[in-house]
Amino acid sequence: MENLIPILGILTGIIIPLSVFVWQYLESKDKNKTILEISKNLDDPAKIEGMIGMLDERKKEPIDYRRTGVVTLFTGVGLFLLGIFFLGSVLKGVGGLVAAIGMGQIIAGYLYPNTSEEINEVVDNFEKY
Repeated sequence: MENLIPILGILTGIIIPLSVFVWQYLESKDKNKTILEISKNLDDPAKIEGMIGMLDERKKEPIDYRRTGVVTLFTGVGLFLLGIFFLGSVLKGVGGLVAAIGMGQIIAGYLYPNTSEEINEVVDNFEKY
C-alpha cells in the first residue's frame, strides 16, 4: 500500500500526455470527416480550399515579440521579487534570466517588424530618405 503513491505518480506522468494525444487525434478526425463530406458535394476546388481554411484553427498572424516580451519581462520581475522576499538567491537569478529574455524579445520586436502595415511603413520611410 505504501508503494501506491509513487506508482500513481509515475502513471500520471504517462497517462496525461497519452490522453492529450488521443484527444487531439479524435478532434482532428472529426474535422477530416467533415471536410470529406463537404468536398463530396462541391465541384469547385477553390471552395474546398476555403472550407479547409475555415476549419483550420492555426494562427495565421506572425508572433508579436513586443507583447510576449512584456509578459516574459514581468514574469521575470515577479520571480525576482519572489526570490528577494521569500525563496532566496536562486530564484533571484532565475527571475533575472527570465527578465533578460523578455527584454531581448521586446528589442527583437522593435528590430524586426512583423505585420504588413509595419513593414510597409518602414519601406515608405526608407524611400522618403
